[in-house]
Formats: sequence, C-alpha cells, structure tokens
Amino acid sequence: MKSLLPLESCWGATVPSVSWTKIARRIRVPLGFAFTVLYLWLAKPTVASMIVGAALIIPGLAIRALASGHVQKNERLTITGPYAYTRNPLYLGSLILAVGFAISARSWWIGAGLILIFLAIYLPVIRGEEEFLQEHFSEFAEYARQVPRLLPRLSSRSRGRGTFSWDLYWKHREYNAALGAMAMMAALTAKLLWIR
Repeated sequence: MKSLLPLESCWGATVPSVSWTKIARRIRVPLGFAFTVLYLWLAKPTVASMIVGAALIIPGLAIRALASGHVQKNERLTITGPYAYTRNPLYLGSLILAVGFAISARSWWIGAGLILIFLAIYLPVIRGEEEFLQEHFSEFAEYARQVPRLLPRLSSRSRGRGTFSWDLYWKHREYNAALGAMAMMAALTAKLLWIR
C-alpha cells in the first residue's frame, strides 16, 4: 500500500504533504469555537464550582496578559518576563484557563475533551513553533536547554526582567482572552440560574 504523504494525484503529479502541526495550527481556533458550544451544553455549574474555577481562570488570564506584553513575535527571541521561567507562557496560561473552566463546568466529558485537545492540537503546535524559533534564532537552543517547555521553573533564567509593554498587549489583542472568559462565565451563570 502506498504512503499517503506525499499525496499523489491520479495524473501522477505529487501534491505537497501537509503535516499534522500545520493542520492543528489551522483548526485550533475553529475547533475552540465548536468546543465552546459543546462545553455550554455539557456544563453543570454550581456557585462553588464557578468560584473554584475563577481562582484558576484569573491567574491564567494574568499569565497570558503578562506574556503578551513581552513577546515580539517573529522579531526577536523573547526571554524576559514569564519567558524567563517557561518557553510557552501563553500556552501555560491557556492550560490554566482550561482547567479553571473545566472545574467551573463540573463535567468529566469536558475535562477529557480538553485533555484530548491539548495533546492532539496544542502540543504539536508548540513543537512546530519551537522548530520555527530554532530555525530563526540561533540562541534558541541554549535558551531551550535552560528553560522548560511548559511547566515553569522556580527561578528566572535571565537577569534582565524586561519591561511589560501595553502597546504589545494591545497589538496582540490579548484583551480578547479576558472578554471571552467573562462571556463564558456569564453564560455559565445564566445556565446556573436557568437550571434552578
């Protein structure tokens, strides 16, 4: 049986292969919107679950906001701020947010779905982004040896702290994460009141 990658058309021309990383990068946002619909349908929030969930959602948003105010995508390797502790603080913040929302929803199905999405979509995207950084920034290899991929180290890798930039925060439109989180919590609150 012939391999599917690269794909061959019936006329013998070779079609370029598409890696799962590229597919994952393209489908992660639409998949997130589809999962949101499923999330709201399956969620069984309580006041207590939403309070505990918010205790993780708020720090997750803060980590993402702090990271977005330091990163200069594709311009330079960012190693200051939260990037001195983890190579992927935006994804760490997103993971913490996801756990907070899973707790808020009180559904094992949602928790399992989030784990599956993280393993199948986000880990390949993280690897793909790190391959890009390796190719474009010679100092990335040394940085990667010193700073963990996701779970943060306790001490800073760099002596310089860098400066948070509100301009970068607004440029990356990170406020959308906060707005989305507020909308989700409002929807959970509405569902909680409607169920009663």
